[in-house]
Amino acid sequence: MNPILAQREIALGGVALLSVLVSLAIGAPGGGSKESTLPQPVGNSSSWYRALAAPGGAVGRRSACGIVVRKTTLGVAHPVLPCGAKIFIAYGGHEVLTQIIAHAPRTPGLEFEITPALAEQLGLRGVQQIRWTFARA
Repeated sequence: MNPILAQREIALGGVALLSVLVSLAIGAPGGGSKESTLPQPVGNSSSWYRALAAPGGAVGRRSACGIVVRKTTLGVAHPVLPCGAKIFIAYGGHEVLTQIIAHAPRTPGLEFEITPALAEQLGLRGVQQIRWTFARA
């Protein structure tokens, strides 16, 4: 099987799992309560994934998700995850809540493309291994 297709299938499985978890959380007693205004990482440290990421993106252009990427835009592009999906990105001792704003990259082996502003906030330069996890409300 093509490694890129395998990565996409794994990511789609993660999205499906996330939708089930969200459905269960909404239907659970007290699931609709807002204890925290910021989403929290899902589960414990073992629910973090590792991926290769690099800064990129066309500043000034509209992404496939309809976002105009500015110099200050904090977001990531992923080929499979849905637009607006909230995720935490961790690198170099920093952890940032962000969201999917585009569908890219198309470079083999690279899973995330990080906006220049987010890369600067994380201290990420060049292709690096990051940790990421889905956020929960």
